[in-house]
Formats: sequence, C-alpha cells, structure tokens
Amino acid sequence: MFVVNNFMSAIAQLLDFLLTAYMWIIIGRAVISWVNADPYNPIVRFLYDATEPVLSRIRRWLPISFGGIDFSPMILILAIMFLQSFFIATLRQLAMRMG
Repeated sequence: MFVVNNFMSAIAQLLDFLLTAYMWIIIGRAVISWVNADPYNPIVRFLYDATEPVLSRIRRWLPISFGGIDFSPMILILAIMFLQSFFIATLRQLAMRMG
C-alpha cells in the first residue's frame, strides 16, 4: 500500500509544481503586457502562446474588463490557487490516509 501512497504523493507534488510554474508564466505575461514588448521575441511569444488559450476562454465566459484592464489573469491565478488549496491538499491527505 505504500507504493500507492508514494505514487499519489508524487502526483500531488508534481501537479503543485506545474500549477505554480503556470502561475508564474501568467504573472510574466501580465508584466509583459504593461510594457511595449517586441511581439517577435521568443520569450514574449512563449508567454502569449502558453497563456492565451486559457485566458481567451475565461474572457469568453466572463467578459470582465473595466477601463481597459483585463482581469482574466487574476481570475486564472485565483483558480490555480483554489486548485492548489483544495485538489492538491485533498490528494496529499488521501495519500497520507492510505499509508
């Protein structure tokens, strides 16, 4: 049973890392949007390509924009924080109870 415990714990840790990394990518994109960055820069292209599919869905479902400020990155970061505090914590607790 310890194998399942270690597996679930590793999955929780990996998902937590991936969600944290994606949150930093979203923050990077938000910072880049404040300045007039070169759209042909590979880093800028990566930030836009990695975040735009999710952010465009949020903008379609919740068209929240006040005074030209796009709140979709904030909503996505809040969703990631919810997933980390609920889903990841639940996986870790399940792993602890199985072991």
